[in-house]
Amino acid sequence: MSVSDMFAALQGALGQDQDIREEIRKVVQALEQTAREILTLLQGVHQGPGFQHIPKKCQKAREHFSTVRTQMESLKTKFPADQYYRFHEHWRFVLQRLVFLAAFVVYLESETLVTREAVAEILGIEADRERGFHLDIEDYLSGVLTLASELARLAVNSVTAGDYSRPLRISAFINELDSGFRLLNLKNDSLRKRYDGLKYDVKKIEEVVYDLSIRGLNKEATVGAGGEK
Repeated sequence: MSVSDMFAALQGALGQDQDIREEIRKVVQALEQTAREILTLLQGVHQGPGFQHIPKKCQKAREHFSTVRTQMESLKTKFPADQYYRFHEHWRFVLQRLVFLAAFVVYLESETLVTREAVAEILGIEADRERGFHLDIEDYLSGVLTLASELARLAVNSVTAGDYSRPLRISAFINELDSGFRLLNLKNDSLRKRYDGLKYDVKKIEEVVYDLSIRGLNKEATVGAGGEK
């Protein structure tokens, strides 16, 4: 094969690769738009009246996740199944955002931490990498850390809305989450840096709980903690 033939073949391969990336980019843009719509919807819980409509907002968010699953099905067809990590960087950020949104919905519904398997089901992908397009463990953990920051904000806004028991429950949840992360040996630099930020979320929530205690509102919160969420 001549040099010109070799480079012609390389050009063909490059063109094919660029086509794949362009197709992926289009689907990822659609996923990002859906993620923004879900986020906008859920941000309403931070407003005073929003606390009264959490179930409705969660139900609406789950309807949006049906769109996510359709878009994920489309994404799976845009590249060879065995080249997940070659193109992973294209959808890594939006996937982490969707993990956070799914985790936030589940927390608002049940005040529990969603499992990686449950998130994968919500998004319409696999939890097991051997089965194809899957939810990478580090992407799951990154989304959970974003949840922690969102809950720290929710704890503050709960007090503003007059819900004094919610910060106590959030505090217990975040402390348990922090204990869980301490069990992990995190070697990924990006994930490690994000985990380091968790201590600030813990501190922020502890300050909210302390302020409730100083103001004598923790007694009211404790009484109401067993009531309706």
